[in-house]
Formats: sequence, structure tokens, C-alpha cells
Amino acid sequence: MARHGQFFFERGRSPERLDRFLADCLPETTRSQLKRLIDENHVLVDGGYAKAGEKLRGGETILVDLPAPVSCGLQPEAIPLPILHEDNNLIVIDKPAGMVVHPAPGHHGGTLVNALLHHCGDLSGIGGELRPGIVHRLDKDTSGVLVATKNETAHNALAAQFKEHTVHRRYVALIQGVPAENEGIVDKPIGRHPTERKKMALVVKAGRRAVTRWKVLARFPEDRLALVELRLETGRTHQIRVHLAGIGFPVAGDPVYGHKGWLKQLPDRCLRQLLLDLNRQALHAGTLGFIHPDSGRYMEFSSPPPEDMMEILRYLWDKYHLEPSRLPRLFDKTEGGKGSLEKCN
Repeated sequence: MARHGQFFFERGRSPERLDRFLADCLPETTRSQLKRLIDENHVLVDGGYAKAGEKLRGGETILVDLPAPVSCGLQPEAIPLPILHEDNNLIVIDKPAGMVVHPAPGHHGGTLVNALLHHCGDLSGIGGELRPGIVHRLDKDTSGVLVATKNETAHNALAAQFKEHTVHRRYVALIQGVPAENEGIVDKPIGRHPTERKKMALVVKAGRRAVTRWKVLARFPEDRLALVELRLETGRTHQIRVHLAGIGFPVAGDPVYGHKGWLKQLPDRCLRQLLLDLNRQALHAGTLGFIHPDSGRYMEFSSPPPEDMMEILRYLWDKYHLEPSRLPRLFDKTEGGKGSLEKCN
């Protein structure tokens, strides 16, 4: 159903552009959407059509016709979702590895958006379409916490937090190689690879600034592996994977940025099989924190790595006789505590 709004620009006010005045009156609507409404004659000033840059000088009555959101053309699909939190404004998902976030060439169905369209019966429209608002993404084979919005106001508020880099994001990754330092910062720009267009790379001239903080949680020197925690200050495509590969410690199992043939050189037969069974990068988005767009409260959500990644970590914990209490948040909510060492004996 279309919505209608009427606003009055009071006499005695300083002159103001029409689009700027309406941006204050309709905070849930973006400037580009307002311009489109004005250009498509959905806005009347004193009964006549107007332009976005028209100056209001006092005494004008503005009528706005907000068309009802239309279908986004994507098919809802009944795909089970691990939901960490849901309210009228947003939904927080523990995205499984292997799920694409948004339909794209080669992935027209089976995506998180298809699943959310089926699950969420209270979408109110974003950008004029009935669809969930995707404010950030995780790679297909990266698991972990992801938030999506249900309305324009929540979408704009969360998108602004991501743009201002105020969202708290913490990842864990198993990496190839053992850093000598306990922690560090990678501050290197990332852009499209100059020759392989599906890849990203450290690009000085055309790249955008990207900052990743890392800290070693555990070292496994005999296997040339380490477990690290990562905190993002920016959110570039493939940022963690590109940054870690760029400093010589790619994510274990990464088929794009990892060292080729490294698994064949791994002497531990059982560990090699566990990593082969994982069949993807060992990277998990473990924590996501943000200011709720409606309540204004800080909210934080966490999830442990999926079971196949946890099985590798438990195996390494047993092999190196490490105390599970050193990583309490990784082992939370994970059934069992015994590793898989006995399976290979």
C-alpha cells in the first residue's frame, strides 16, 4: 500500500533545497531515493511538480506520494537458518559455510537472501523493494555471524556504522606458517587484481585503505600452523584472506590465496585428512557487535566455529597438550571436548 505525507515549510525559515528539507522529514529515505521520487513526479510543491534543487522560501505545502514497495523478483526459499537474534528491525544469522549471501551469476538460488525472503514476514521495503537489507557480506565458504535488516531505517543506520568502521568484528582463522610476533597490524590497500579479475590483491595506486589487526592465539610449530584472532577496522572484499596471504601467512585451506600443494607436505596424516575434509578456508566470523538502530543499545553476538573446523582445533589442542580454557569462547556451545587423535591411531 502506498503511503502519503504532507509537510509544511514554515514562513520565516532560511531558504532550503527541497531534497534537503525532505531528507529531514523522511530520515528513512535516502537522498538518491528522494531524488528519484521527485524526478518521477511523486512530490508536489503547492500542487505543482518540482525539481530536487528547488529552493523553498517559506509557506510552501509539500505532498509526497511514497509508492508501495514492489517485489524484488527473487524467489523465497524454505532454507533452514541458524538464527541468533531477531526483532522487528533486523535479524542476526550464524551463516553456514557454503551459503552465498546474495544471488549472483552462477548462484541464482539457495542464497541467504532467498532464505530470508521466505523466513521474514515483516519486511517493509528497502530501496523501494521488498527485500532484506544486506549491509555486509561473508564469502561463500566463510562461516559466522551476519546481520541483515528488515526496513529502510535500520538499513541506513547499520550501513552508516559499517561505513564509519564502528562495528565490532572479530574472526578466527587457522593460518599456514607460524608468526614470530604475538600480534601485529596489516595496513595495506586492497584492490582488484591487475590480471585476475575475480581476485583481490594488495594494490598501492588503485587500492582502498584496508586495516586488519591480528593476534596469535596458539602455535602448532611441528605442523607449521597457527590459530589467530583478527579484528577488522575496514571491510574490503576478501580483506582477511588477502592481508594474511600478503604477509606470508595465508588462511589454511584457502583455494584462491593459499600456498599450492601445501597439504601434501604436511607430515601428519590425520591432520592432513581433517583439512582435506574441511575443503575450504579455515576462517570464521566469530563476533559481531553494533548499536541497535532502534533501541540505541550496543548488542554483540558470537558463535563458535562450525563442527568441521572445531574438529581440527580439538585435534591440534590434544596433540599439543593445550588447555581448552585458553580459548573459552571458541569452545563455548560446542559439544564434546575430546579431540580426534584416537581416530588416526
